[in-house]
Amino acid sequence: MSNIPTAKNVTVIPALTTAEVRERKFKQIRVAAYCRVSTDHEEQQNSYQVQIAYYTELINSNPEWTLAGIFADEGISGTQTKNRKEFNKMIRRCKQKKIDLVLCKSISRFARNTVDCLEYIRELKLLGIGVMFEKENINTMTMNSEFIISLYGSFAQAESESISKNVTWGVEKSFKEGKVKYSLDKMLGFRRGDDGKPVIVEEEAEIVRYIYKLYLDGLSLKRIARRLRDEGVKKWNGTTDWTSVTVYGILKNEKYAGDAVLQKTYTVDCILHKQVKNNGEKDKYIVYDCHPAIIERDTYNRVQQELARRGSIRKRSDKTETEQGHYASKYALSDILICGECGTAYRRVTWTSHGHKLIVWRCISRLDHGSKYCKNSPSINEEKLQTAIVDALNRVYADGEKLMEEMKRNLMMVMTDKDIAASEIEKMKMRLNEISKARNGLVHLITSGAVDEDSLDRDFEDLINEEKFLKEQISDRKAKSKLSDEKRYHLMSAFEELQKAKFQMTEYDDVTVRKVVECIRVLSKTEVQIIFKGGFEMNVEVDR
Repeated sequence: MSNIPTAKNVTVIPALTTAEVRERKFKQIRVAAYCRVSTDHEEQQNSYQVQIAYYTELINSNPEWTLAGIFADEGISGTQTKNRKEFNKMIRRCKQKKIDLVLCKSISRFARNTVDCLEYIRELKLLGIGVMFEKENINTMTMNSEFIISLYGSFAQAESESISKNVTWGVEKSFKEGKVKYSLDKMLGFRRGDDGKPVIVEEEAEIVRYIYKLYLDGLSLKRIARRLRDEGVKKWNGTTDWTSVTVYGILKNEKYAGDAVLQKTYTVDCILHKQVKNNGEKDKYIVYDCHPAIIERDTYNRVQQELARRGSIRKRSDKTETEQGHYASKYALSDILICGECGTAYRRVTWTSHGHKLIVWRCISRLDHGSKYCKNSPSINEEKLQTAIVDALNRVYADGEKLMEEMKRNLMMVMTDKDIAASEIEKMKMRLNEISKARNGLVHLITSGAVDEDSLDRDFEDLINEEKFLKEQISDRKAKSKLSDEKRYHLMSAFEELQKAKFQMTEYDDVTVRKVVECIRVLSKTEVQIIFKGGFEMNVEVDR
């Protein structure tokens, strides 16, 4: 020590007092508070004012803190931060380095969306800014793991989803009670009455009836639209720009039959607030005879059946390169006569030889691609084919009891399948409830400190995977149940049509064939298979 040189001039800097040390250490901590209430109720409004006063006093009373602002969103949903102006303003101040610490009553006040919650906490933490949640006793700057914040964020999101479900429950309850809210602004044939219900505008209603008649007469959507344009028929908005889409919408609209289908769309979840078309994921509710009908129910049902039948033929053969099976309205056989080898529709063709014309039907795949995809499909003489169809229909009508018994058996099978699907769905829903309880139990063990969170990671993962699988299975069962409903409807319609049909055909008729025949499959040059609506099949010989 004696070798160390000594300085000649030394100035002593006096130590600060305890109060001075505290002031210097914390004077740069600029503290802001964020508070929010989600409703406009008077009680909640009082809570809103109380929160502002509370945080103002709390920050000002602490000598280590400097007030950097009170940010409060009033009457704003917490599920999406983009809708909270004050919250976003606070985040901007943080990025501008004007805030060092944020106080918040609870995670549910900060964000009800787990993703947003973690995203902002991580972002602020990188800026050196902590968030203190009073209720959960969490300071994000002192946390070693994000698990607990994710956990609480999940709770907050679940709470928000619960609120959304309560609102949804109220809406569905009104659906079940048959409360219909009508939207008639763009609907041809109706106007809103004094009581809010539809009132028929007869001049426009005649147009709707005309469209239904044309469709049942066999015209395609495209041909109907063209005829309406050519005839100068006006739409609801006074224009004449008819399209097949417009015609289809009128034919599908159940309100023309006096009914209303509720919950055609639904909200995906409370976070996105996005509405999507209900394709069977949620229950739909049909309110029958809730307003005057423009179209008779029998006519409406026959149109729906015909729409489904025409739609079912729009299927592409695995062996063809283009969409061949579109509906052709001029001839009934154009969309029900198909190749037994490749599944492609047949097309009407005129052969001319030595001045003589012969009408035949040929596989479209053979016509367009030769034998590349379909090697053995025969050509069928139209007159002989029509004669075979007439003979088959007369045999069926003469022995209608056999066909009706077949329909009854098919109907019972469809109803049984639907009952089985409903039972399976109920069991899977019960298991989902058990999974929810098990997950809550694991959460309780972790939050109480009874076990380490890492030891339960596998259990959490197994429960989440099983939950995902069950939800997919439920969705699949619901889709199959919907198909069963459609099949049952077609069977019932065909059954009723057969009961009404008591006649002998003397010549081929496109209209009758459309009503009772589902499909005709060409097996060979001398044999076809006729499949009637309702599932009954019959093999018929065709003369050479």
